[in-house]
Amino acid sequence: MRAASRASQAAVLRAWEPVVSRARGRGLELAGQLFALGDVLVRTPALRRALTSPSASEEAKSALAADVLKDADPRVVAVVQDLVGRRWSSENDLAEATELLGRTAILTAAESRGALDRVEDEIFRLTRALAGQREMRQALVDPSFDADKRADLAEAILGGKADVATTAFARRAASAPRGLRFVTTLGHLSDLIADRRDRKVATVTTAAPLSADQTARLSEVLARVLGREVELSVSVDPHVIGGLRAQSGADVIDATVLARLVAARRELAR
Repeated sequence: MRAASRASQAAVLRAWEPVVSRARGRGLELAGQLFALGDVLVRTPALRRALTSPSASEEAKSALAADVLKDADPRVVAVVQDLVGRRWSSENDLAEATELLGRTAILTAAESRGALDRVEDEIFRLTRALAGQREMRQALVDPSFDADKRADLAEAILGGKADVATTAFARRAASAPRGLRFVTTLGHLSDLIADRRDRKVATVTTAAPLSADQTARLSEVLARVLGREVELSVSVDPHVIGGLRAQSGADVIDATVLARLVAARRELAR
């Protein structure tokens, strides 16, 4: 998504947050309506073009949005009318924006009842549980399977013990993967939660488990390097040869022995 679209999206998010906060227990319902609209936009190119066309008037696009959402909550109608009144770099950005607003609605509702930490932990545990389950990961996004069945499979993996927000996220990631792997979508959700706390998630891979002191020191170092508080997601990989590798978004810090050997080889080849 280009800068103009990101700016529009951020502006709508700022306006949407207090609306969802006041909705309290209806966050999941509002999210469901936004997700449904996003699905329609993905399936209907003509509608996407009509709602994002720079040549169409804001009034016309607003009226079309209201017609498409005639059975939706007035708050959803209002935020979508705001969306279609903005300029987007690509017609696909509108569907992406509705998806983000839906996720935000679920997170805001979870945060309002003090469940954000639980949701974050459950998403992390689900990601780790699927790490060695290649066939399961493929089944969760296999387009040859019915979307509802994929969603039921994701919910079954959680065992009926997860928070309603985690369950909603897992079902959505399976039923509407949008070309992404299930675990990739979970990673985006973890980043979204971290952003709410003004932190970055750093995925750290080590050859052996870190002690509490090592984890604390590493958090401090990465916070200085990245310029903000860091939340660590640590995994152990016996194939790592000494040291560790940390990644946060596009930032990669590779301090493994193998990385140093590769760097040395490059220097010698000059």
